[in-house]
Order: sequence, then structure tokens, then C-alpha cells
Amino acid sequence: MYFKSFEIKYRYDKDGYIMEWMLSVSFGEIFLKGKNRHIFYKTAIDNIKRNIRDIPYEDMYSESSKLYIKADKKDFDKLKNNILKVFGISYVSYVIKTSKNLDDIYKACKLDLEEYFTGKNYTFKVDCKRTDKAFEFKSPELSAKIGGFILRDFPNLKVNVHNPDFRVFIDVKDNVYVYSKRFKGLGGLPIGSSGKGLLLLSGGIDSPVAGFMVAKRGMKIDCLHFHSYPFTSKRALQKAIDLAEIMSAYTGKMRVYSVNLANIYKAINQNCERRETTILSRRFMMRIANKISEANGYQALITGESLGQVASQTIESVAVINDSSDLPILRPLIAMDKKDIIDISLKIGSYDKSIEPYDDCCSIFAPDSPVTKPKLNFIKMSEENLDIDALEDEAIKNMEIIDIA
Repeated sequence: MYFKSFEIKYRYDKDGYIMEWMLSVSFGEIFLKGKNRHIFYKTAIDNIKRNIRDIPYEDMYSESSKLYIKADKKDFDKLKNNILKVFGISYVSYVIKTSKNLDDIYKACKLDLEEYFTGKNYTFKVDCKRTDKAFEFKSPELSAKIGGFILRDFPNLKVNVHNPDFRVFIDVKDNVYVYSKRFKGLGGLPIGSSGKGLLLLSGGIDSPVAGFMVAKRGMKIDCLHFHSYPFTSKRALQKAIDLAEIMSAYTGKMRVYSVNLANIYKAINQNCERRETTILSRRFMMRIANKISEANGYQALITGESLGQVASQTIESVAVINDSSDLPILRPLIAMDKKDIIDISLKIGSYDKSIEPYDDCCSIFAPDSPVTKPKLNFIKMSEENLDIDALEDEAIKNMEIIDIA
């Protein structure tokens, strides 16, 4: 946690503070999780702290299901941008904390509106949520009073309760929090709340998106990258590591296992029909991934396969590849169009790195006319020509491990 001494601007009266700017963090599905809610919540908080560890803030506390962060307002945008990369968050808002006094509440609303909604015409609606049921005004009464004050003092603003340009939110808790500026989060579940998976990370567009989507459902992921140096360049491996670093902003710290398949590809080319290279190599990848998973506690494999996109992704190929894995293989992109996958890669910042022109091992050794409807019995007959265990054990023995903090 990065604390820094600095002056935060408060406004005081004889009874104490009137208002101060803060960030609030609202959570989504976490609060539907019953008895496990506290575990999900703690995981989300830990992930937030990791993402803002290099940005100064003064304090962090919870109040009635939201997280509040006290910081210098000049750091709000940096804090917000990093927090929005954490799964499990529905909104981050810029709020003004004030007292449970009608005049103070309106002063906070006025300060917020002067900050964001002057200079042109807007429509608005006041939304009040009264957690403190002892507060003197019920939610509809408070909304009406504050709305009346706003109409009196802001001639550029008009009420529209059905489709307003913006909303003024008032949360009445132990304190009162006023805000109109909120930013939509990624949703999902906190990383680490849904087990542990191993992502087969290529250098392409698809696999980082697949990892992102599974991580969004709370799975802690590490990566397995296959290369074939010296047939592929070391820049191809670095590209995969760079992609893992981009993903880590969302997934947290990651481990990357780097496995060289060069000798396996040589053995396939020397002993098997070339048309089967893609399927045979994919089965090797799955078996190696299973062995690494067994040694490190991964519960599932994750791939970026999309049905029909390439030769190894026909339904027949998928079935033959599945046969090589004892673990479930999660394919979150299986029914997605390429455009939709690209849109997500642009959103998470991986696209530009993914399209850098470094060949991966799959493309280097891909046959000109790959088998697209493989038969499992024929593939297993071809594998009898290979010393499978020895080839896999050698690849695992010589693998590199890279940790991304």
C-alpha cells in the first residue's frame, strides 16, 4: 500500500467537515454470493490494492457494501483507470462525502454540478438511496427537495426522470455521499475466486482474449507458451511475455512456462505424415500442459480456439485434441466471430502487440494441406511411431519459467 503525506482540501464549519472528494468502488456479483461473500470481497480488495500500489492515497475503508478511497483529487483519474482493470467491480465514482444535514447535502450536490455540468443545457434526475432508515427524509422526499434546489440555482438544468443526461446520486449511510460522475467497470468475479487455470498463450490475437474472459469469471491464470527456437526467433518468445504483462494488469501476477517444441516437431516430421503435424503437435501441447498442471495444481486448460477458424479448430479436430487431455479444456471464444475477438483485444490493449510480425511454432511447422477431419484411431497409430513420454519429459525438463509481478 502506497501512502503519501499531502494536504487534502476540506471545507469546514463549526461542526467539523462539510465535504471532501473521494473515490467510491461499487461491486457487482460479489454481493450475490451468500456465505462466501466475504472471501470474494477480500479478494477484490487485495486486487485493487495491487493495481494502485504505485499511486498515492491516504486511506481506504468500507461502508455499507462500497469501498471508499481518500486521495488527492489530482490522482483520481490514475486511481480510477487502474481500479477499473480489476474484475468484480461494477462502477468507480467520484464522490463528495458530507454530513447528514440537508444544507450540507445540497452544498455537496452544488459543488459536484459546478465541477461537471455548467456551460450547456442538460437534463438530470436525482436518485437517493437511504441505507440509514433513521434519516429524517425518505428517499422520494430527499430527491424532490434536492431537485428543487438544483432547478432554482442551475437554469441550464431541467428534470427528465425517464432518460436524463445524467443522474445525481445521493447515498445516505453513516455519512452521506453525493456523486454524478461514475465509470462502468468490467464486472465479473475477483481473480482467484474460481480456481486456477493454465492458458496456452500463443503470440496471436485470440489467446490473450481467452485468458481475459476466463479471468473475468474469477479464475486465477498462468500461461504456457510453446516456441521452437531456433526455428522461431527469441523475439517471438518475448512477444508472448509482453502479452502476459499486458494481461497481468487485469489478472494479477502471472507465471509463464516457456516450452521448446523444436525436437517434437522434428520427430513428427521424420516419423509421421506431414498432413497430421498440426493435430499431433496440439495433442503434445495438451499432454505437456496436463503434466505441468498436475505438478502445479492447475484445474483446467484454456485455449483461444474458435470453431472453424483454422484446420485444428474443426469439430473433428477439437474432439481428437480433447482426447489428449485429462483436464477440462475451456474455450471461451469457441462461438465468437473474429471481429468480436479483435474488439476485445483492442479494449484490453493486447491487439497491437498481437499483430507484431513474429512467427510462432504453429505457423512455422504448419503443413500446406493439413488434415481437417482427423480420425482418432489414425492419429493414435501415427503416435505409435513416436517416443511420446521421452519427448514430453525432455521438453518439460528444459522449459524456462518467467514470473511477472
